[in-house]
Amino acid sequence: MHYDTHTSGLPDPEFQPGFYDGVTLKRVLAWVLDTAVIGTLTVLIGFATLFVGFFFFPVVFLALSVVYRITTIAAKSATPGMRIVGIEFRNREGHQLTPGEAALHTIFYLISLTFFLPQVISWGMMLMTQRRQGLHDVLLGTAAINRPRL
Repeated sequence: MHYDTHTSGLPDPEFQPGFYDGVTLKRVLAWVLDTAVIGTLTVLIGFATLFVGFFFFPVVFLALSVVYRITTIAAKSATPGMRIVGIEFRNREGHQLTPGEAALHTIFYLISLTFFLPQVISWGMMLMTQRRQGLHDVLLGTAAINRPRL
């Protein structure tokens, strides 16, 4: 048995596989939902600014994405899309992410989305690693897990 001290507080995928079952697909679904919300908010801002916001659509979308991800992950350790599909992030100790960890996770996530190779590596890791972690998750010691039932 391998004991990983880098993420020792996370559920062990060998003994608690239910925490990771279907997480990759759920992350994709959550991403689609969250992107739809951010896109809708961006369009509403475009209309609210009498169409001026549409000239800056990518900048507004990126800014909203950063604020949306950091605030929602810091508050509940999950974005609204993640909550809908029943997953949340945990740090290496197994706790919900702090605001600082939420900010770092968002920054690392956006960097990996910006460049093709880290994005491909991240998706490959989500499909092949035991904890279904992307590159940014491994670097930070975080993992998306199925939300524990109380």
